[in-house]
Amino acid sequence: MIVLERADWQARAEAHASAVEAELADVVARRDRGVKHPVDDFLFHYYTLRPSQLAQWHPGAGVALADAAEYASAGRYRVLPSGAVTLDVDAFLAQRGGTVRTALDLLTAAEAAPARFGCFGMHEWAMVYRLRPDESRHPYLPLRYPPAEIARIVEEVGCRCTHIDAFRFFTPAAKPLNLLHPTRERQAEFDQPGCLHVNMDLYKWAGKLTPAVSSDLVFATFRLARDIRAVDMQASAYDLTGWGYEPIPVETAAGRADYVARQRVFTERAAPLRRALIDSLTVLCNRGRVPGRSGSEETGVLRTGATPPPA
Repeated sequence: MIVLERADWQARAEAHASAVEAELADVVARRDRGVKHPVDDFLFHYYTLRPSQLAQWHPGAGVALADAAEYASAGRYRVLPSGAVTLDVDAFLAQRGGTVRTALDLLTAAEAAPARFGCFGMHEWAMVYRLRPDESRHPYLPLRYPPAEIARIVEEVGCRCTHIDAFRFFTPAAKPLNLLHPTRERQAEFDQPGCLHVNMDLYKWAGKLTPAVSSDLVFATFRLARDIRAVDMQASAYDLTGWGYEPIPVETAAGRADYVARQRVFTERAAPLRRALIDSLTVLCNRGRVPGRSGSEETGVLRTGATPPPA
């Protein structure tokens, strides 16, 4: 157990809040004015954390905070015999253990899978396939082509989506066009690190498992997800030029090559975050109480201001 002194953890918490507030200043300003945004709205409607929750700093499992009465009274934390405050791991696992196991299974499966780069972002096109413009999931966004041309492009390029949470939003007419049939039950077989949505899922799991995952890692996965969502929408059938996003024309060979190059960059960026999240959840499980096991959770406490290992 690493114990951070108040001056140390308070500085970390303040630095984290400042970084998040700077990153999300435009998001908060648009929210206050009721202005829609095709990238950021997804991050705060589809995922669990609000901007204020993202700005709240947590050290993660395996780290305790000295002189931290505000955390002791915040819930999900407990006071150790030394007076330091740490995550109540057993209570957290009792409540969220199923989510932890699911996340670990999917994260480790995706890490071990070979990356695939042949979908070309057609999942967003398949979500508007054979629909009228006013029937789309984002009716305030104009389409780059009329419905008949979108259908022709989908049929010509083809659909090879591996991610259930993209595939389930395909229109009924588009689902039979997909070469694969991902399901929730077989998600661990289909998730792979070249998929944009699998890499955005790093933020989904980190957010769902806050405060057991360190806020530094949560924020890193959020920034990755924000960048990925921008490319996801740039490669879609929607016209986002009014929001400052130039299209990635995946309906052309050059556009598909551009999309694959960006996929590869995201795959590289996601890999260390996925590994850190796996390590974080493994630490969480290892710190849970095992029936019949004795000993103090504070054995081997290191009181320090040094940077702790990934939580």
